[in-house]
Amino acid sequence: MNSPGTQPVSTWIGEFILLAALWGASFLFMRLGAAEFGPLPMAGLRVALATMFLWPIMLRQGHWPAFRQHWRPIMLAGVINSAIPFALFAWAVLHIQTGLASILNATVPLFGALVAWVWLGDRINRLRWVGLALGFIGVALLAWRAPAGTGFKTDSAHWAIAACLLASAFYGISASFARRNLTGIPPLATATGSQLGATLGLALPTVLLWPAQMPGLRAWGAIVAIAVFCTGIAYILYFRLIANAGPSRALAVTFITPVFAVLYGAMFLGENITLWMVGCALVIVCGTLLSTGLIRERRARAVLAERA
Repeated sequence: MNSPGTQPVSTWIGEFILLAALWGASFLFMRLGAAEFGPLPMAGLRVALATMFLWPIMLRQGHWPAFRQHWRPIMLAGVINSAIPFALFAWAVLHIQTGLASILNATVPLFGALVAWVWLGDRINRLRWVGLALGFIGVALLAWRAPAGTGFKTDSAHWAIAACLLASAFYGISASFARRNLTGIPPLATATGSQLGATLGLALPTVLLWPAQMPGLRAWGAIVAIAVFCTGIAYILYFRLIANAGPSRALAVTFITPVFAVLYGAMFLGENITLWMVGCALVIVCGTLLSTGLIRERRARAVLAERA
């Protein structure tokens, strides 16, 4: 019998692709929703509806006692991992292309490795340092030239890129926070409770900045879609992947997500796909693979397979 994280590829590849497609669509839905609701109300509604979707599932699975016991770190994780980065990305996609924002989101593992080194004392060898440097060089090149061809004002585009990187840094911080404070807690309890924490964190700005004119059906549809599909269902798929494919393979979804996001942006928003964006994206992905140790891990598995 296969142990957790070693299931055959055929059993989880469909969910892997579906998760990448859902997370890629989140950038499109963020643009459509934030355009009428505004960034903070959009982020607030997203996590509120996701909480409503996940809560009965958590109760049905019997994880209420786990949440009640660990509610403080779980809800704080929601502010770090959802409220702040969701709001930052929602603002950013109003000032840069959604495809560009998704490429910047692929830097999350870079920040995760750096934060784990500073906070948790994780060891970073020379190869991983090279990966970190390569990844951030890719970001610098992307920020230097890509905004000029997006159709947005260059100054606001640069601020939007900074917002995306700050959001990615918060994702990296949340990963180390979860390792230190949420280990052993059922993932569904963490996912649901964190969305509740994010909802409470964004409640006041959502109310204060609620749009004077009621948004249209397209904006409401985008909010429901990003909450139910890109947040609620995506969380469930992500934790299933961790269990069936292993954490490293689940993390690789981050590298595929921009492919879907760029395609959605081109198809539905008419965004341009430039060779510069593609080239910088490849540099970032290569740096991320090195910095997270995935390349070294795959090489070790290949060697073991040959010896077997």
